[in-house]
Formats: sequence, structure tokens, C-alpha cells
Amino acid sequence: MAVVIERYTLPEMGEIWTETYKFKTWLQVEIAVCEAQAELGYTPAAAVAEIKAKANFDPQRILEIEAEVRHDVIAFLTNVNEYVGDAGRYIHLGMTSSDVLDTALALQLVASLDLILARLADVIAAIRKQAQQHRHTVAIGRSHGIHAEPITFGFKLAGWLAEVLRHQERLTRMREEIAVGKISGAVGTYANIEPRVEAIACAKLGLKPDTASTQVISRDRHANFVNHLALLTASIERFAVEIRNLQRTDVLEVEEYFSKGQKGSSAMPHKRNPIRSERLTGMARMVRAAAVAALENVALWHERDISHSSVERVMLPDACILTHFMLKETTDLVQNLLVYPENMARNMNVYGGVVFSQRVLLTLIEKGMSREEAYAIVQSCAHQAWNTPSGNFHDLVAKDSRIAQTLSPEEIEACFDPQHHLQHLEEVYQRLGI
Repeated sequence: MAVVIERYTLPEMGEIWTETYKFKTWLQVEIAVCEAQAELGYTPAAAVAEIKAKANFDPQRILEIEAEVRHDVIAFLTNVNEYVGDAGRYIHLGMTSSDVLDTALALQLVASLDLILARLADVIAAIRKQAQQHRHTVAIGRSHGIHAEPITFGFKLAGWLAEVLRHQERLTRMREEIAVGKISGAVGTYANIEPRVEAIACAKLGLKPDTASTQVISRDRHANFVNHLALLTASIERFAVEIRNLQRTDVLEVEEYFSKGQKGSSAMPHKRNPIRSERLTGMARMVRAAAVAALENVALWHERDISHSSVERVMLPDACILTHFMLKETTDLVQNLLVYPENMARNMNVYGGVVFSQRVLLTLIEKGMSREEAYAIVQSCAHQAWNTPSGNFHDLVAKDSRIAQTLSPEEIEACFDPQHHLQHLEEVYQRLGI
């Protein structure tokens, strides 16, 4: 019985990169070419029917043959012909090894990308839900790690959502770019196989023929694919680093879910560590390393060499599997994230609302005070409050005679209303459908 992959009934990511799955895609390519040759009258239809009925392979037997011939595709074809018999002479006619390898690799990359896009949709849904839930949860925005001005936690998540939606668009476009095959023979000139065969075979496989292949599909496509994964995982790392920072003991605005029976330290029973976020940070580094390797693979000698091959056997499975796993971990992390609005409110009001300094500054300017004078007054009050256990910016502002001569008590109080900073966030939420 022929071993043929059913499209869209995909296994888990790890299985896509097994030797068995790889050989299945090789056989799928060979059969598609045989069918194309038969449609054009170059191969007897009865022979192709026999090939489809008998074609099979044994991964262990292929390895045994390869140990002798030192060529993986020849070993594969030899083993397939052990099943097929005489009709096997019509397999691989006019083809070169890379016709099989690169076209089959495209099938693996498309299958991997389909799984990645499905996982990315889960991440998008998780972030969107949390953003909706916390669209009005007031928190402090930070720049340089220092308190800046009020935002909402939902607004922070809106930025994440916009970012992953961009990744979804990029990867959807990338699926088309990577879904490319080549059946053009040695050095890509179609000397012994017609371009029509390539077109028919690629269509059967759900691929498009490469525009101008050499003996291989140019590796800029593969480098772009891996760089897209590196960019996606860099965003995941950004989210993970944010969670790690917000989980610090002295901040504690969010926290990774800590399950019953979980332990954070062999020595310190109190520890609840952001281990998932730290794991995501580390794995993102590995995907970025794969991006460098993929770029190194672009420059091959003349019409081909195989310096890229050994790299891709490690780099492509690792990048796809890591990205897929990171997306699953991110979904679980965001869905179960513990959010502490009370701590967000506490942190925002530390030092008596010093984060409202710009509103005080601008209100003084609006009332006619020069910017230089207003800045000096407000900065003096802010720095007196800053890092002082009992420091209170609000009280210092209210008691400053120069401010009191310019602003009424009601105008001072209005400067400390966080809603002023949130009045236009609804427009951002509407853009994202939150």
C-alpha cells in the first residue's frame, strides 16, 4: 500500500520532523511527478498505478543502504524499488536529488507553519481576552524602568495584541512564499524533464513552481522563513520579560499561575518564580541562533553545494518545534496570568502621585507661568517626594505658595485624576476590536 500524506490531517510538530515523515514526503513528491509524467503521456498509466499501489519504504532499510552508498536519496529510491519492482524504473525520471529534497522540505515547512499559525491564533485569543478584561485596570506606565504616567493593563496588552496580529499577517504571507517546489533537474535547466511536469506535480502537492531554481531552491526563502520565526519568538520574549519584571517582589502587579503542590525553590519555601517566562526567554535565544544559521545558508557555490544541508537537518526542526512549543506555553501563561489591580494602584500612587508631574506642569503653563519656572517648581516638589519614605508629591504641590497663587484647589486635584491619561484609549481598543 502506498504511503501518502493526507493534507490538513497533520500530526504534531515533532512528528513532522521525523525521518519517517520526511520519507513520506519524498515518496509523495516522486508519485506526484510520476502522475504528471503519465498525464503528459511520458509514462504508462498502468506503471504509475502499479507504483502507487506498491510503493513503500522501510526507514531502517534505507539507513542500511545509505551506510553503503553514502547517498540518502539513492538509498531511498533503492528501497522503494524493492517494493515496486519493474515499474520502479519510471520513478525519478529526469529528476535530481534536490528536486525531491527541496520540494519535500517545502511540504514539511508548510505543515509546520500551519501548526504554528493555529497556535498563534490561540495566543491572539488569550491576549485579546485579557485585554478586554483589564481595559479599565489602571496601572503605571514605565520608561527606562522608571514610573512614567498612568496607563491601563489592558492598554499594555493591546500593544501585545497588535504585535501578534502583525506576526499572523506576516506568517500567512510567508506560507505562500515557502510553498514552492522545483522539479527542474540538474542545475535547474529542465534538460531532461519538462516544465509542464513541474507545474502539474507542484499543483498536486499544493505548491507553486519556483520562479528560477538552480539545482536547489534558493535559500533566501528559507532564511526569510526562519527569520519570521525569530521575530515572532522575539515578541514572545518581550512579553515574557515584561511578566518577569512585573512579577518582581517589589512590583508584583502580575504573577505566573502557581499550581497546588508546585514548589519554587529547594532551599526557600516562599519562592514563586516566573519559570515559564524565563524558559521562553531562553528558547527565543535559540530560535534567533537558527536565524543566523539560515542566513549563512544563502551563499552556496555556483548552482549548488550541500553546505546548507547539514545545518537544515538540525536548524529547521529545532526552530519550528521551539516556536510551536513557545506559542503553546505563551497561551497557557497568558490565559492563567494572575493580575493584581490593587498592587497596580499602590505602585501608581507611590510618593504621593509623583507620576502626575506633567499634568501639574502643563496646567501651570496654561495659566500663564513660563515653562522654565513651572518646570523648576514641579521638579523641586517631585524630587523632594522621590525616594522619601513619607514623601508626598500631592501635598508638596498643594502647599507650594507659587502653585497655590496660580491654581485653585480644584485645579490641583484635577491634575491627579488618572482618567485624563486614559481618555483616548478607547480609540486604540476599537482599532483592535477589544
